[in-house]
Formats: sequence, C-alpha cells, structure tokens
Amino acid sequence: MAKVVVTGGAGFIGSHVVDHLLEAGHEVTVLDYRARPRRGDVKYEDVDLLDFASTLEATRGAQHLFHIAAVSNVNYAHKYPVYCTQLNVVGSANVLEAARIHQAERVYFASTVWVYNGSKEKEPVTEDSPFYLPGAGHIYTSTKMAAEMLFHNYWDLYKVPFTILRYGIPYGPRMREELLIPIFLKKAFAGEPLTIQGEGAQYRNFIYVTDLAAAHVLAMRGEAKNQVYNLEGPEKITVRRVAESLQKLLGKDKVKIEFTPARPGDFGGKTVSAKKAEKELGWKASTPFEQGLAATTDYFRNKWGV
Repeated sequence: MAKVVVTGGAGFIGSHVVDHLLEAGHEVTVLDYRARPRRGDVKYEDVDLLDFASTLEATRGAQHLFHIAAVSNVNYAHKYPVYCTQLNVVGSANVLEAARIHQAERVYFASTVWVYNGSKEKEPVTEDSPFYLPGAGHIYTSTKMAAEMLFHNYWDLYKVPFTILRYGIPYGPRMREELLIPIFLKKAFAGEPLTIQGEGAQYRNFIYVTDLAAAHVLAMRGEAKNQVYNLEGPEKITVRRVAESLQKLLGKDKVKIEFTPARPGDFGGKTVSAKKAEKELGWKASTPFEQGLAATTDYFRNKWGV
C-alpha cells in the first residue's frame, strides 16, 4: 500500500482514478476544491494549486502524486487563457516542486492526445512523434505541451521520476454535461432532435472512463518510470454513430436525427497508437462503445430523474 495524492480527484476522471487506487489498496488524499462525491474512504484537502505553500503542505508524506487537476474545458480555456495557463503550467510546476522537496517516488501527469494536433508525422502517431508547436491550435493544448516539458525538466535537473499519460477522449458516468454525449442525451430525453453537422464523419477514439482509470494503477509499475503512454480508445467513433447508437438504445420513435451544413475547418480526428501501453503495461481499452454508452445513459437518466 502506498500513500497517494490525486489532484483533481473529485472531478470526472479523477474520481474514477481514486476508485481504482482504493480498490488496489492505496491510501488516498484528494486535492480539490469541488464538492466531495464520497465520504470516509479518502481524505480531502481544499487546496488551490497556485498556492505553493498549501500545495507543499497537502502533499507532505505522499509517495505517489497523480496530477489530474487542470482547466480541461476548452471553451473555458479559450475564454480565460491566462488562468488556464496559470493552472495548467504553474500549477504543474508547483506539484513537481512539492514532489522534489518531499522526495516523492513518482509524479504522474494527465496529458492529452491533442498534443499531436499539429503533428506532421505519418499516422498512427506514437509517443515518439515530436510536437509541432505552430500546429498546437489551442491554449489548452499548448499548456499541456508546456507542462510535459516541465516533467522532463524536473527529471533532467532534479531527478524527480515521472510518468506521462496522454488521454484519449473519455466518456462515462460523471462526465461533464457540456460534452457531446450528455448534450445528445439531454436533447433525446427532452424530445428534441439530435443535430449532426455535415455527414457526421468527424470521429474520436472515445475511451470509457473506467478503462482509462485502470491504466493509472498499472502505471505505478517500475517499468513505467520516466515513460510516456498514449491511453487511446480502441476504435474510431463518428458523431453519426454516437447519435445512431443512442437512437437504437432509446428507440427510433423517441430519438430523431437531423443533419445541418458542415462547419468549415472542423477537425476530423487523428490516429494515435496505444500499442506501447499494451506492450509494457498490459493495458488495453476493452469496453465496447455501445456498452459504455448504455452505462452512461443510465447514469444521466438517474441523475436527471428522467
């Protein structure tokens, strides 16, 4: 059993990571300012990661630090670029510095496959594919790139061990309601048509959140020290398939689909390889999309009382 700190542990992904860490027998402390989704089995610290003194005190004694807290809503990041940069970059530096001072065994960073956004490499891109900075495309993506660089710097300069996990597009219970699947569900439950721009061919390799969370426990293995892993979903899921899967799940008589003109410049997706995580950690996203979508639908049906 290890003493583990999870920043952002009350959020969508973080709360599932906490579930898996507890199941693995670890002692968990959550650093988060949000409402506490559980009682008794974890310790909570209401800490602002931009307050270094508080971060340092709250991480005292931690052997492993999972740094998941971030501005992850790209619309919020676009509206508040300075705060996004402060939290995602300076907040990461504060966590790393706390780990250095406390001599933590390792720090884990929640990055994103969107760091490959402008990559000119042949697909599928891998963990060795270089960043193409002019093609980052968004403040959020740039902050993740910058933070990843800090993790490498802290190893090179101070020998703070790290593991970087580049997330695919997660979905599942507790996900943010402004994302595609909950938006479609709200419309479906309200009897409104699901609108698809263009042919709905834009795709994401959605990854069910419990598959994603399970990788964090596996990443605590020794072979993952100072490594980077893509945690990508198993298949391409188009927007049209999301809508049609919900139609099949809830009934054609209840869910209508409408097509609207395509938005110019919409990002279609990029193929990312997750073979390294499978080979070195034995990790592979295994939840079929329709199964995960059904569980997500049940969660929101209960949450919204519909």
